[in-house]
Amino acid sequence: MTGYPDGLDPEELAFQRLYGPWKVSTPADAQETFEGFDGDWWVNGGYAIEAFTGVRREHEDVDVSFWRRDIEKLRLYLKDRYDLWSNAGGRLQPLTDERPEQPEDADQIWIRRHALAPWEFDLQPNPDRNDRWVFRRDPTLDFALDEITWIGADGIRYLNPEMALAYKARLDRPKDKQDLAAALPLLSATRRTWLADMIERLHPGHPWLASISSPDRMT
Repeated sequence: MTGYPDGLDPEELAFQRLYGPWKVSTPADAQETFEGFDGDWWVNGGYAIEAFTGVRREHEDVDVSFWRRDIEKLRLYLKDRYDLWSNAGGRLQPLTDERPEQPEDADQIWIRRHALAPWEFDLQPNPDRNDRWVFRRDPTLDFALDEITWIGADGIRYLNPEMALAYKARLDRPKDKQDLAAALPLLSATRRTWLADMIERLHPGHPWLASISSPDRMT
């Protein structure tokens, strides 16, 4: 039997023992996979920051979002190549012809080519309200998709850096701090103000606020 790769940290090893390995995909891989899909999709997370800053770092996966209303459309588009599994806090359930519905409490879909293959993409269905993007951290807020995304030189749509950082602030992991440090010097005053206001709204007194107000204080 094939063993686990050497050098995995304990958290990653525990994950793989439960769920299996994860392929390190890129936005270019996503572009190839979703080419021809008749719906919107965009890249979130660390790759959205990297596209904005040009500063490279290691990534575990690529986070791809699309409209929650398009789950069935996407399942049918991918079904000959991928199996789709809804993920509700680690509770996985396949989306099949017999049971295609995404559970209400599931906000991720993992996809892989078959049971012996690694997971390739972490898909994040995003709700909308009257065709406007709903902010999952605060569902009272909604925006036009073009307000909170941009098209990179590679032709891929990415989440705006300030919005990606607003999502990242809650966990405040080392990679999130790294993304903040890379993006903050490049954000306009308007974007920094928006980010500070949003983090204060979501996480009053968050430690990032001082750095956002004074980017030169980043360490």
